[in-house]
Amino acid sequence: MRLHLQQLNHLSRAPVRRILGLMSGTSLDGLDLALCAVSGAGFQTKVQLLAFETAAYTDDFRQAVRQVFALREVDQLALALLNVQVAEEHARLVRAFLEKNGQPPVDLLASHGQTVFHAPRSWHGVPGAPNATLQLGDGDHLAVRTGLITVCDFRQKHVAFGGEGAPLALYGDVLLFSDDTEDRFLLNIGGIANFTWLPAPRDSSTPQAFATDTGPGNTLIDAAARHLFSVPFDRDGLLAARGQVLDGLLATLMADPFLALPAPKTTGPERFSWEKTADTIAQMPKGHHNPYDLMATLTEYTARSISQAIRNVARPDMPTTVYVSGGGADNPELCRRLQQHLLALPLHRVDALGIPANAKEAVLFALLANETVAGEPLPGAQGMPWMGMGKIALPG
Repeated sequence: MRLHLQQLNHLSRAPVRRILGLMSGTSLDGLDLALCAVSGAGFQTKVQLLAFETAAYTDDFRQAVRQVFALREVDQLALALLNVQVAEEHARLVRAFLEKNGQPPVDLLASHGQTVFHAPRSWHGVPGAPNATLQLGDGDHLAVRTGLITVCDFRQKHVAFGGEGAPLALYGDVLLFSDDTEDRFLLNIGGIANFTWLPAPRDSSTPQAFATDTGPGNTLIDAAARHLFSVPFDRDGLLAARGQVLDGLLATLMADPFLALPAPKTTGPERFSWEKTADTIAQMPKGHHNPYDLMATLTEYTARSISQAIRNVARPDMPTTVYVSGGGADNPELCRRLQQHLLALPLHRVDALGIPANAKEAVLFALLANETVAGEPLPGAQGMPWMGMGKIALPG
């Protein structure tokens, strides 16, 4: 143990740390692995992406996660076993990735884990109960199976400080992407869509940056693709492109009270579930709808809810650009509709800022691990509760 503590002490002062960031989102498509060379900390942080891969999950593993995913009542044995199984599967994928990309050796593993339930007070409605969130994939098992010091369980410190455990992208976005000449929205369209607003310039007279969820991202589109077409997702938005928007259904979906809540706020697939949406569809007149029209409507719903949230924040007197990442960035039909509703606000992939769109979240967790090991508190920075997030698990 003393050796590992000495190693951590050395890493905290090293000029460069090689950190492998891991991210598995609510879309359950696979594990993102981003190997980063990170120097400095805080506002002096610099990140170079050395290698990136999305390792696809097997159908069996995906189905095992869905047994407990976003469900209020689950088999406790399945939940306990899955906490280990997620770590072991992630460790297997890490070892395979490092066989190809692990020279020189990696210093730290930064593991987000797999979110299976997210319960902010604004959603769960239990009187007097706290915010809560749960990610599976135990850090000790991951550290032992990989032999790497592992920083994990990032969201719990945020909850302990009074936050909702999401979105955490705010911290990395502020450090890496703030600009003095334009307001920026760093939009991530995963299962749930969220953005970080970075107002310019970054000084005491500028409104404070914040991050917020906006509502559904890919979660309803993917679920509809599975249930209506027996495919895992709407590749290139081709299914939605063949349909027509059902105005009545869209109006009902857009009336969800969450969309009217002021930002910042968080949510999850627990609220925007296929089961709830299917009930809404069944209650509409002419309940047997063309499945392509349903895909078009859910895609339009996602685009409108995102654009509405952005336009509610955007300052009309400032140059503003929206930079998109996440799986939704690869859906041309969704992005076309989104750009249509953003009006004059240009929409670009975050690649234009030097980080590939699909790698961004994994890179940001590598950055959070860097702050845990080498960062200093930055009181009041952009109005954020700045804390070292993540627990450190030792491999021995």
